[in-house]
Amino acid sequence: MCSDLGGGLESFHWAFGDLDAFVFCDPPDDETAAAVAFTIAASGLVGLKTVKPLTAAAADAAIRRSVACRPPAA
Repeated sequence: MCSDLGGGLESFHWAFGDLDAFVFCDPPDDETAAAVAFTIAASGLVGLKTVKPLTAAAADAAIRRSVACRPPAA
């Protein structure tokens, strides 16, 4: 399915705990990723949680970015 949509399956890992598997795909864009997630979830056969990881470069850029924030009153 991933390759048919212009992406690829990077890896698939079985796991113990709250999540049974981790699937790493490389879709061409966020809309394609959402379409895949909606299609799988609509089957009703599996629970699905999507996460968009950051590269080290993207995380570094976010850390360097200045953001104004006023904490909520305690």
